[in-house]
Amino acid sequence: MRAVSVWYCCPWGLLLLHCLCSFSVGSPSPSISPEKKVGSQGLRFRLAGFPRKPYEGRVEIQRAGEWGTICDDDFTLQAAHVLCRELGFTEATGWTHSAKYGPGTGRIWLDNLSCRGTEGSVTECASRGWGNSDCTHDEDAGVICKDQRLPGFSDSNVIEVEHQLQVEEVRLRPAVEWGRRPLPVTEGLVEVRLPEGWSQVCDKGWSAHNSHVVCGMLGFPGEKRVNMAFYRMLAQKKQHSFGLHSVACVGTEAHLSLCSLEFYRANDTTRCSGGNPAVVSCVLGPLYATFTGQKKQQHSKPQGEARVRLKGGAHQGEGRVEVLKAGTWGTVCDRKWDLQAASVVCRELGFGTAREALSGARMGQDVSKRYECANFGEQGITVGCWDLYRHDIDCQWIDITDVKPGNYILQVVINPNFEVAESDFTNNAMKCNCKYDGHRIWVHNCHIGDAFSEEANRRFERYPGQTSNQIV
Repeated sequence: MRAVSVWYCCPWGLLLLHCLCSFSVGSPSPSISPEKKVGSQGLRFRLAGFPRKPYEGRVEIQRAGEWGTICDDDFTLQAAHVLCRELGFTEATGWTHSAKYGPGTGRIWLDNLSCRGTEGSVTECASRGWGNSDCTHDEDAGVICKDQRLPGFSDSNVIEVEHQLQVEEVRLRPAVEWGRRPLPVTEGLVEVRLPEGWSQVCDKGWSAHNSHVVCGMLGFPGEKRVNMAFYRMLAQKKQHSFGLHSVACVGTEAHLSLCSLEFYRANDTTRCSGGNPAVVSCVLGPLYATFTGQKKQQHSKPQGEARVRLKGGAHQGEGRVEVLKAGTWGTVCDRKWDLQAASVVCRELGFGTAREALSGARMGQDVSKRYECANFGEQGITVGCWDLYRHDIDCQWIDITDVKPGNYILQVVINPNFEVAESDFTNNAMKCNCKYDGHRIWVHNCHIGDAFSEEANRRFERYPGQTSNQIV
């Protein structure tokens, strides 16, 4: 019996992101959350920033009458648990870095915060000390709390904060509202949801950059030109309620609320004199082109092999970012990975703006696995038989009795019949070049099934005189 070690490994990457598809529309909350005074030496806590929901945001602490933030260095989910309880929530479901909810102001009160997660107060966690930090506000930490309040939580110590208008939600409303239309809606009047309801946007000064941001928010990769003559004619027959004017986006913003804009007061439409409601038309990404006649047009264009992909995500539009270079797929370092960079990848893949830019290998990593081999008795894979190995053993044996010397392709496939549900089946096969001289075996050029480009993988299998598995 000749033996060869077989190892299984799932390659993982570093970057991951969650893109907005064309059926998702964010509903960020514009207001500052209520604050709670706890027994943390007179500290007060609040969630701030936008776009966000009421139970998430940039963490701000008031100490000695001054509001400040927390640096994301060494920040963990355990610290988020403590802070969410300080804010009156039961626990944390996640945390954010790199000022996801916008940079704060004032002091950076805590840096290198280290908590076990069981502390009753953030004052019990280790740190560099109050006000001792080498960070900037571009590193402000945020938390995402579970939307469940602690029993008996009271808002009796709320500090009243002046309400600030923010754009909460954006939608496209078709100009003609009768008849059946395919979803999603890709063209229409831009409407924003303000506290008093839905309002339209004045188109004076409206640019393609503005349209690009709106399309991205709605899950579309880009914008296209609109037949404005039709909409101008239609605008003359209707009354309009404007909520925004002077919108000026750079084009890279992840949300319309991050653009320069002004709000109307009491529907002061005189400031849009001679203007009309802003209209936007968006381009469907390839995944959703089947909903319109764009499918035929897109399929008629030659499309090259994808050079960016998402792997390991449980849902469409999320996963570890991988890039194809020199015929090989690899990962990207998460240093300085932010929402703008993630949005570039999302749009390249046919989605809209990125919803989150996650780091820390949250969907697995590629760094290298350590293997522990031992003699566990009878186990292995035998010719013509089922495997006998235990699931918790890293290294297995293959019986190659009566196998002639030669060059072979060694392939190991896990879950070949897809009987077990997985978020990513493409990394279940490992393939190697294998040479056997009758006494020893050399295994080289090992890779998972989709580690190489399609062309490189075809070259891998193109051996002269290949019959069955043996390569002459």
